[in-house]
Amino acid sequence: MSKGFASQGDLAEKQETFSELAPGVYALTAEGDPNSGIVVGDDSVLVIDARATPRMAGDLVARVREVTDKPIRHILLTHYHAVRVLGVAGYPDRVNVIASDVARAMIVERGQQDMDSEIQRFPRLFRGREEIPGLTWPTLTFHGEMTLWLGSREVRIVHAGRGHTAGDTIAWLPKEKVLFSGDLVEYGATPYCGDAHFQDWPATLDRLEALGAAALVPGRGEALTTPERIREGLEGTRAFLRDLYAIAREGVAAGHDLKAVYARAMGEMRPTYGHWVIFEHCMPFDVSRAYDEAKGIDTPRIWTAARDIEMWRALEG
Repeated sequence: MSKGFASQGDLAEKQETFSELAPGVYALTAEGDPNSGIVVGDDSVLVIDARATPRMAGDLVARVREVTDKPIRHILLTHYHAVRVLGVAGYPDRVNVIASDVARAMIVERGQQDMDSEIQRFPRLFRGREEIPGLTWPTLTFHGEMTLWLGSREVRIVHAGRGHTAGDTIAWLPKEKVLFSGDLVEYGATPYCGDAHFQDWPATLDRLEALGAAALVPGRGEALTTPERIREGLEGTRAFLRDLYAIAREGVAAGHDLKAVYARAMGEMRPTYGHWVIFEHCMPFDVSRAYDEAKGIDTPRIWTAARDIEMWRALEG
């Protein structure tokens, strides 16, 4: 392979930022690594996205303990990807693990393959992976929308629509106007679209924008705390999806093969988006999925460790 596979060569540790967005509402970000959220209620804590391994979850628990001694009672999984969910075993308290019914179905369908695939792609994010006991399973699922009351604090948990995956979930605090978008929104980071629904994603972003958030925590990138930054995050994600899918759709219509579409996408998109985090990692997966969807394949094909390498060799070899 002409360049290193995915993010196997990304070994540099990132500087974490732990910021308070509203009283008792926090974001943990790390220079483009996956973000997590913390919501402190009257007598317990909600964590949004568990991190990739029990050991890495322990680092997040330490952040919780910097601000409260209340027990962590709930963990929300914004979607099924391993980097978000496999750390659940690292939480010391007995927790309720919340996910949309669609996200749970995706764990049933493709959770093990995704786990093996993601660990191969990005070993740094799976520090202590030997401690992972297996797949993470939700203990509480919902259809459409639910409300979690942390005492007097309201958290609306919404299956927002197909986008980054079919099961994407957001957490919305209506009083504080803080939105945790999961990977539906990225900021300064390349959207991963390997399991995406390009045609549905923009409408899902419209629903997020209509909430009128005062602060938005994207899946990757810094927390967005001004109207200008929030707009930039939403519009940047929209533009990336629009530009890539247009290239894929035109390529399929012209009868071009995947490698030709990939070459065009890299040539046209690198000047605008190439400085975003994990651009080189994501683009082979993103173009592959965009090409499939443009050909009429609605349900994303399952990525396996073997398929990852085969695809990478075909496009980068």
